[in-house]
Amino acid sequence: MQNGSTQTHTNGQTPMNITRPILCALVLLGGLVWQAPASAQDANAVAGQYSKEGADTCLGCHDEEDANYAASTIFKSRHAHRGDKRAPFGAGGLQCEACHGPGALHARNKKAESINSLKADSPQPVAQRNQTCLGCHENAARTGWHASTHERGQVACADCHSMHKRSGDPMLAKSGEPQACLGCHKQQRADFHKTSSHPVRQGLMGCSDCHSAHGSNAPAMLAKPTLNQTCYSCHADKRGPLLWEHAPVAEDCALCHVAHGSVRTALLTKNPPQLCQQCHSVAGHPSVARTANGLPSAGGAGAAFLIAGSCSNCHSQVHGSNHPAGSKLMR
Repeated sequence: MQNGSTQTHTNGQTPMNITRPILCALVLLGGLVWQAPASAQDANAVAGQYSKEGADTCLGCHDEEDANYAASTIFKSRHAHRGDKRAPFGAGGLQCEACHGPGALHARNKKAESINSLKADSPQPVAQRNQTCLGCHENAARTGWHASTHERGQVACADCHSMHKRSGDPMLAKSGEPQACLGCHKQQRADFHKTSSHPVRQGLMGCSDCHSAHGSNAPAMLAKPTLNQTCYSCHADKRGPLLWEHAPVAEDCALCHVAHGSVRTALLTKNPPQLCQQCHSVAGHPSVARTANGLPSAGGAGAAFLIAGSCSNCHSQVHGSNHPAGSKLMR
């Protein structure tokens, strides 16, 4: 009996010894499964939280000595005007987090992807990054952005503008605009290095003098409705009204000139007389084909039509004349 009782007791305890570890493991796994969603919820909650100390939290890391992420330069811009209620640092504003979003999670993990950095390597899509700027900067100058070439080309506001540079936003100065624009527009960069060009490289003109980067209904995103009106903004003497008009002048400046740069004088598309003879080829001396054979070195007698101003040696008023005897644009 004693042996049988012992055997029964032993057999009874053996299943309990196996079941208890299994039960413990199941309880532990259940706890882990239960805790995982809670941790995810906590992370999401932190990601949506603003830092308690606002800009002070950001400046704790992004100080003046940080060349790549210096945030203190914002205080030199209009964004930090305390008296402007529209500014991020105005009364009731969210300061740095007004543009970069809630920063509590970023302050904890120091990872760039946990905040809207507004940079090209940001995980946020371009439309989301741009909306940060357009939420405030959506006035008459930017009403055409959503139909612009830049918007369709996925250009971000921060690709051109910078709020944290010590020298300020380069797009606010004529000398800084070309550096930003010509980084993408390579052909125009080459044109501005040609013999004849508008003084953009010299800082006397900016791209925005002719183009509207935030959108325009005109071709090539021109600042004015037409090319001629854009040109007349500076070349007002060519506008007229004139007693004797030169037809291509009133029609389109681009018939004779290129906008950005040319290897010929006065931004001309061709050298005269070839330029003039595109239209003037019916009767009289304009119908004579002028080539290098007409130069004195080749024994020709057409020097007056080939050197110096060529046709404009006589027809000097090529853009039009108000002289009573100026029908031939000679005076």
